[in-house]
Amino acid sequence: MARDTGSQCKLCRREGEKLYLKGARCYTDKCAVDRRSYPPGQHGLTRQRQSEYRLQLREKQKARRFYQILEKQFRNYYDKASRQKGVTGDNLLRMLECRFDNVLVRLGFAASRRQARQLINHGHWTINGHRVDIPSFQLREGDKIAVAEKSSAKEVIAEATAMTAVVPAWLQADHDALTAQILRLPDRGEITTPVQEQLIVELYSK
Repeated sequence: MARDTGSQCKLCRREGEKLYLKGARCYTDKCAVDRRSYPPGQHGLTRQRQSEYRLQLREKQKARRFYQILEKQFRNYYDKASRQKGVTGDNLLRMLECRFDNVLVRLGFAASRRQARQLINHGHWTINGHRVDIPSFQLREGDKIAVAEKSSAKEVIAEATAMTAVVPAWLQADHDALTAQILRLPDRGEITTPVQEQLIVELYSK
């Protein structure tokens, strides 16, 4: 499975804000964005020209890096979103939010998307009673999530729940039993991803 193996902190610095890619570390004074709030590289401190295309590209990169997916995967999501009814940008974010690995983070069952992906790949979770090991699995309204009965990761998952203050209204979580349910698909106002999706639509519409 293809994945980005580069430095996660550099990605946050490049986008100029926290993307919460490293879980607990992002909440400490070790966070790279807090320590060095400028882009990485030898030209990080120089002023760069802001063109319309640059703004659109940066917004797309920010969204892709926030959900930690590769370029081809992101383009496929956009193509599917553009064929659905409704607003393309809203459809795109909704599909990304409903990825299995992202939902585990939103529920508080994983400290980061990388950790969520590892837990899923190793078969620690079930959906509607069936073990699912695909991080990109699209969850739907009514789906029930539970930790596998013989999972050896329950302690790790429990530690992640301690970092979670609020679970989105479209999800329902039981942190004691390590179970959850998708109550409904999220509205745009409930998606807290720090991106302007209209800029992404404009970029791909050219």
